[in-house]
Amino acid sequence: MKYELTSESKVVNGHTLYRIRATENFSNVKKGDLGGWVESVDNLSQEGNCWVYNDACVFGNANVYGTAIVCDSASVFDSASVFGNANVYGNASVCDSARVYGFARVYNSARVFDSASVCDGARVFGNAIVYGNARVYGNASVCDGARVFDSARVYGSAWVFGDAKVSGDAKVSGDARVSGNARVVKEIIAPIIIPKTISAIHWLEVYTE
Repeated sequence: MKYELTSESKVVNGHTLYRIRATENFSNVKKGDLGGWVESVDNLSQEGNCWVYNDACVFGNANVYGTAIVCDSASVFDSASVFGNANVYGNASVCDSARVYGFARVYNSARVFDSASVCDGARVFGNAIVYGNARVYGNASVCDGARVFDSARVYGSAWVFGDAKVSGDAKVSGDARVSGNARVVKEIIAPIIIPKTISAIHWLEVYTE
């Protein structure tokens, strides 16, 4: 076992969480170091270099494993999973059945929930929200107050930012930029169809005929 639960506890959303303490050296964690908070040893794998730092909380049926890191004041709960080399930090939250994995980063006050997933080298940050069955992957970024939801896909090197919303079956890919108050719904938005100048379109609405 690489860590143990201490007697230090606190209640979060009706769940009693315990601060963890390392029982051996691994990665940049030293034996005796205090970590963040978990509800039980089922929340954080005893294998690999995964760790919960600072005041981060993992509870419910959530699971952190691999070399994933959850730190600062971030929270992972319900049945969410964070694994691979993923990082969740700042005040970010991942919950419900959402998954964050690969080399993905979710941070600041971003939220990922429902059955959404963020993976590969994707980033979700600022006050962005990804939910529903949406997926953000590749090297895509979703930030500011942007929303990606329903069955939307954002991937490649695409950026969705400002107060933009991508929903329905929309696909934003390549080097596309969606910003301002743009609304993208249904079908595909990519550089081949609508070039990078999409970033200058602030009230774009795209619908399937």
